[in-house]
Amino acid sequence: MDLSFGPGREVAGSSVSRERTVVISLLCDIGLWLPEILAVVLTGSVTLFADVMKCGNEILATIFALVILIKMKKGGAFTYDYGMGKFETFTRSATGIVMLVSLIIIFFTAFHRIFVPETLQPAGAFIAVPMMIISAIIDTYLWQKNYRISRVEPSPIMEAQWRLRRAKSFADVAVLLSLVLSFALIGYSWATYIDPFVSFVIIGFLLIAGFREISSSIPDLFDKTLEEELQIVILQELSAFFHEYNGFYGVRSRRSGSKIYIDIFLGFDPGLKMGAVQDTSDRLKFSLEGKIPGSIVSIVPTSERSLPDGHP
Repeated sequence: MDLSFGPGREVAGSSVSRERTVVISLLCDIGLWLPEILAVVLTGSVTLFADVMKCGNEILATIFALVILIKMKKGGAFTYDYGMGKFETFTRSATGIVMLVSLIIIFFTAFHRIFVPETLQPAGAFIAVPMMIISAIIDTYLWQKNYRISRVEPSPIMEAQWRLRRAKSFADVAVLLSLVLSFALIGYSWATYIDPFVSFVIIGFLLIAGFREISSSIPDLFDKTLEEELQIVILQELSAFFHEYNGFYGVRSRRSGSKIYIDIFLGFDPGLKMGAVQDTSDRLKFSLEGKIPGSIVSIVPTSERSLPDGHP
């Protein structure tokens, strides 16, 4: 029986909750993806094809998220913390690139259908319409659940997951409306254009999601994880300790999961005893960690001549 309490127990519990939520999301995606592929074959819908491609990308992103959570759960404390953060941001970049490639395929398919329109086959309506209703309900639920988890314990993984589910919910509604209108107005010749035109809505969702994944992960790969408001907090604290150090040589930061690692390089009076330097470092560290949730701050005493080329 585990009778442990405290912060470690809380973190473990939140990690299990995130992992369970991602597993449920993955199973739901796969369970809805397979019949949707069948619906594409039966209806010939470009919009459904676009959604199938989009869902394939989302399954890939969810698999990456699950792998990262499992590795973080199994890894020891302080073991390759920076490396895991880099792996997390790299997988987000890879997912974004796959999304953009899928976007190109869908774009040319939809463009071709506009010039060579085809009437949707009603036989697939009995699978496609109910499936999209169920998908919209499930994705809306997972969107809200992932959002709540992300607010309790901020993490790039969970933020990406709730944003993904939000986009997927809106896309589900767009696909559903496209199918309902296409089948309801099947007697009109112009109704054949509803399906390819709505597919461009799915293209828009993929474009936004892919761009967000790439643009948000590239700064992390180059150690630019500090938002402007956090930089201001650091500058304010450095100003408050201004008389206790005599040189400021830069800040470096890295993100790993929900943690932000911040290294601050300061120069001190050579005449100070190590105890005084340590006291200043400890007070600055504790002050910053109290004002930046999830941060682990390291104060690195240094001098300008000891910094390597390309120092921060």
